[in-house]
Amino acid sequence: MSNNVSGLPVGRGLIYLVVAGAAWGTAGAAASLVYRTSDMGPVSLSFWRCAAGLAVLYAARLLTGWSGRSRAAAAPLPLGRRVGRAAATGIGLAVFQTAYFAAVSATGLAVATVVTLGAGPVLIALGARLTLGERLGRGGLASVAGALSGLVVLVLGGGDATVDPMGVLLALLSAAGYSAMTLLTRWWGRDGGADSSGATVGAFAVTSLVLLPFAAAEGLVPHTDAPGALLLLLAYVATVPTALAYGLYFAGAAVVRSATVSVIMLLEPVSAAVLAVALLGERLTAATLAGTLLMLGSMAGLAAAEARDARAARRARGDVVAV
Repeated sequence: MSNNVSGLPVGRGLIYLVVAGAAWGTAGAAASLVYRTSDMGPVSLSFWRCAAGLAVLYAARLLTGWSGRSRAAAAPLPLGRRVGRAAATGIGLAVFQTAYFAAVSATGLAVATVVTLGAGPVLIALGARLTLGERLGRGGLASVAGALSGLVVLVLGGGDATVDPMGVLLALLSAAGYSAMTLLTRWWGRDGGADSSGATVGAFAVTSLVLLPFAAAEGLVPHTDAPGALLLLLAYVATVPTALAYGLYFAGAAVVRSATVSVIMLLEPVSAAVLAVALLGERLTAATLAGTLLMLGSMAGLAAAEARDARAARRARGDVVAV
């Protein structure tokens, strides 16, 4: 049962996560265009994505004054705890992104995506059960299994894939970083002291610092014949699949059960597949359609169960108050 004391309704948190997952799915297409437009490497792109996203998030926080904290929430945490939380989340985010890029380089996009996004829900469901006491139940387990099956069909059903053991290990490391980030966000959201805006800004500041030396070694300033197009692409990557998506992700992950979060975020490959067919002219295959429908059905079932449990929890609290 969800224990949401942050003030954000679970239903709205689910919507936030859906939008975040769909936005994440556009990052791959944008990154491909960046690589075609310049010689920017993946680590440098990840660094500029985080650094520019940090600037956007910080500006939005200053202009709007939004903290992601409920008025009824606990008092702001001491500075030391806020820094510690930002460091833990930022390191998890850096491991997630960097190990994933390395896995793609070692074993290819398809296998890296399946292992990273497939292992994530399993690790998160186990971690949530052991550390948070969150139970999925038979229906939830069936939904997770269905979503993972859909992921395999969607990503691997269209062609051959080469499996490299080191690439698989790197993908598992990426999944571990993602799982730690999700579980920590949920853990801190349960105490009512979560500040989703501040947590996102802090995480991106740490991630940018962690990635900076690696990006510098790769080359921070790319060569390009179309600087205007490159700047527009980087601006898009920094705003939509980064600042917007991660801001919504951290807010939603604080109030929605961790396993549900991990399954909903599988919208990323679904969104990428739809974008490839609709805008990039790729062929709609039977595997693409079957995997998409299976994943969407599983996500819808798990989201409905999450919302139903949240309503039951509110009614139970109301009954207690009435007595």
